Amino acid sequence: MLLKLELEISFSYFKDIRVFQMTSSAINSNSRSLDAREAAFLAANACESKKAKSTVVLEVGQITHMADYFVIAGAESAAQVRAIVDACDEILSSRGEKPKAIEGLREGRWVLLDFGNLIIHVLQEKERDYYKIEQFWNQGLIVDRKEWVEEI
Repeated sequence: MLLKLELEISFSYFKDIRVFQMTSSAINSNSRSLDAREAAFLAANACESKKAKSTVVLEVGQITHMADYFVIAGAESAAQVRAIVDACDEILSSRGEKPKAIEGLREGRWVLLDFGNLIIHVLQEKERDYYKIEQFWNQGLIVDRKEWVEEI
């Protein structure tokens, strides 16, 4: 009897969550949000607009549940790191995407913007050379620059 009651409560709980998720999806489907690929391409171009060094778009959705895409960009100074971060945040926010978290902004050496399905890493070249995050995520697919770059 006790087991049956626990199962009924659990089922009821998950049923409520499913209803909430379906309702949330219906609400969110009215306002078109960016998919991860489109957001990554916008962010990469924002990086390039601030003269980022060696911008890379990595498709990592097949190797991690953390995100679908990473954008990795280098900078020469803390001021440039902040400018790149501001440009990424501005372009994605203008499209309705708000970061879930921003880490490292005060120091300006390695800033991470977490948009859920997209994570943007902006690093000073010294940190980028030291941590080698492209090598760490080398099983991810590098998206060809021709696919995302916007020529002016």
